[in-house]
Amino acid sequence: MAIDSKIVLITGAGGGIGRATVELFAKNGWHIIGVDRNPYGDDFPKNGSFIQADVSHPESLEKLFKDVSAKTDHLDALVNNAAVQVAKPLVETSIAEWDEVLASNLRSAFIFAKLAYPLFKNNQDGAIVNVSSVHAIQTSANIAAYAASKGGLLALTRAMAIEFAPDNIRVNAILPGAVDTPMLRAGFNRGHLGQGDIQSRLDNLAKKTVNGRIGQPSEIASAIYFLADNAQSSFMTGQAMVVDGGATARLSTE
Repeated sequence: MAIDSKIVLITGAGGGIGRATVELFAKNGWHIIGVDRNPYGDDFPKNGSFIQADVSHPESLEKLFKDVSAKTDHLDALVNNAAVQVAKPLVETSIAEWDEVLASNLRSAFIFAKLAYPLFKNNQDGAIVNVSSVHAIQTSANIAAYAASKGGLLALTRAMAIEFAPDNIRVNAILPGAVDTPMLRAGFNRGHLGQGDIQSRLDNLAKKTVNGRIGQPSEIASAIYFLADNAQSSFMTGQAMVVDGGATARLSTE
């Protein structure tokens, strides 16, 4: 099947940042291949395709790329956005939970890049955007597995950028801070923002940023699009773009 528009594969397409990213790429005329372990719903872009798959299962990804290769012989961008989070003390985290987080957040990015590489090479052009996190550079208690996976993803980004550069494939990472997503709200049970209602905890979190608010998924999607679009970021590779409302700019002792 010939696809005339640019093609992007987005994992974690059904989440908060994922949906905003799907919408932005579609708005700019890209053909979207979305992947998520949960159903997306009826509002996926009509000129795209959605594949339900669990990115933590390697065998699912092999099949997924057979389906993708049947649709196109090239890719223009890959957004490794899929992620899960376990919010509990390290000593209470089971080996199974640790492995699930690393498999979903880090190993999946390695596998997707490896399987997508031939499609990028056919194009002799393209961009990979790995959605890491500010937890890769500064973190907090009771989120060790997530922080480790996102730190690993940042290191993987640099390694991939070096290896893929000869084929003109750029690889960058975006490190979002506090963004109003279902994952963020689910993590409130760590107790780091008090014990009030959801709005009170959101307000407490907003106070920790320099901007005085938390981010919206659409703002992260815009940064992802910038890194994926060769017309805007052609001289960027191996870099970490922090989008956190200034949270990591402020001294923790202030």
